[in-house]
Amino acid sequence: CKKRMEIGSPAGVIIDLAEQYDITVVGAKGKANQSKFGLGPVASRVAERATAPVLIGRELVSEKNLRILVGLDGSLASKKALEVMTSAMKLTDAEVTLMHVMETPWIHLGLEDEWFSFPEDIEGQPDAATRLEREMRQEARDLIQDARKHLTGSGISFETIIVEGNPATEILGEAELGEYDLVVIGATGVTDVKHNVLGSVSAKVAWAAPCSVLIVRE
Repeated sequence: CKKRMEIGSPAGVIIDLAEQYDITVVGAKGKANQSKFGLGPVASRVAERATAPVLIGRELVSEKNLRILVGLDGSLASKKALEVMTSAMKLTDAEVTLMHVMETPWIHLGLEDEWFSFPEDIEGQPDAATRLEREMRQEARDLIQDARKHLTGSGISFETIIVEGNPATEILGEAELGEYDLVVIGATGVTDVKHNVLGSVSAKVAWAAPCSVLIVRE
């Protein structure tokens, strides 16, 4: 363990130095603010600006083995997050859950399911919404299977969850109900219309999670 002293803005210095390390760890809050949720100004800026993996630290929740929830969305950042977790952490006794949340168009834009109702293209054939849902479920199964292959043989105990809904909401709900100690999530940096409406999933999770959050960018 090495010690070093720097002068300057805490967040700025940490962001600059983060590139030199595998993982940068910052507390969610300063000493003056010990509330369970939210981020302090330093943690918030580091989580937003650092391009290297950042661990937002909060108190452990589980009284037994380390419980880890991994959010998977098929992105490069998500795959890298899984790689960072397995390479940088000792997970022999950890309980890992791989979770994928299927986003649907009406969830993206806050619309009702009926908004996406289409007449059947051909009699007896599924409509566009049904085909989309089938494709999304198959994609979910495929990416979970890829993650399984990555963990198989590692000695890590894991289970899988596939749900439908708002990714940030579902991940946060599972993190609290499952009493996880850590959420691992990729940050894509995507700025398309969908993500402008939803906001950054990783940012929402980092801000509101009841436990520590590891954010990994592409």
